[in-house]
Amino acid sequence: MISSCIYNGKVVHKRFKPKEHFFKYRVFSLLIDLSELKKIDKEISFFSLNKFNLISFFEKDHGNRDNSDLIEWVRQNLKKNKIDTNDIKIKLLCYPRILGYVFNPLSVFYIYDKNNKLITILYEVKNTFGEQHTYIFRIDQDHNVFKHDCSKKFHVSPFIEMNCQYFFKTQLPDEKISVIIDQHDNEGKILYASQDGKRSNFTSKELLKSYINHPLMTFKIILAIHFEAFKLWSKGIKFIKKKIKIKNNITLEN
Repeated sequence: MISSCIYNGKVVHKRFKPKEHFFKYRVFSLLIDLSELKKIDKEISFFSLNKFNLISFFEKDHGNRDNSDLIEWVRQNLKKNKIDTNDIKIKLLCYPRILGYVFNPLSVFYIYDKNNKLITILYEVKNTFGEQHTYIFRIDQDHNVFKHDCSKKFHVSPFIEMNCQYFFKTQLPDEKISVIIDQHDNEGKILYASQDGKRSNFTSKELLKSYINHPLMTFKIILAIHFEAFKLWSKGIKFIKKKIKIKNNITLEN
């Protein structure tokens, strides 16, 4: 029995200032128990681990991004931040590769202890310059919805300044998922971004169905990012040049 699953839903972005802008599109994500990767590779048709297929997952798309073991990458970062790694379970919410291509603006690692209690969340944020920053949050409360905030440390949109605050709101993955990020500057909310979805079992049939309902989704995501950026530019919103180049930074936020 595979505990990993598929979520079909949508992404919403709403900008509030200096001019309003809104878009949404349908997506599907995988919630992968990293300990099941080889099992999924063996049992699920149309899916491959670290190899080309209709749907695939490459370890080099996350973590150190050098094809090294993702479980070990998570463990090492938790140990550095004095978080217990005994008997942990690691689940990763992300887009898969479709026909060999993916861009994940946000991937979320959920870390559970031996009692299946959520203890840590890692928000792995990427930009279109090939850079990545991971925000690590400890979980101290036993709830179904988790809220965190931190200062922005990573250039993502060329239309939003760095001097901002992130407010994360994440639902514990179950029959549904919900990940919300509000971005504020000193004068209030700039951006609302969310992803939601409904759960399906991780089977060959459901995976193929998700693909058919979202054909070429990963290509659409990167095209949508650039198309929406063009529309923001055409509205006269100031373009902000990226000042610092990074590769893969990680910060503990609480």
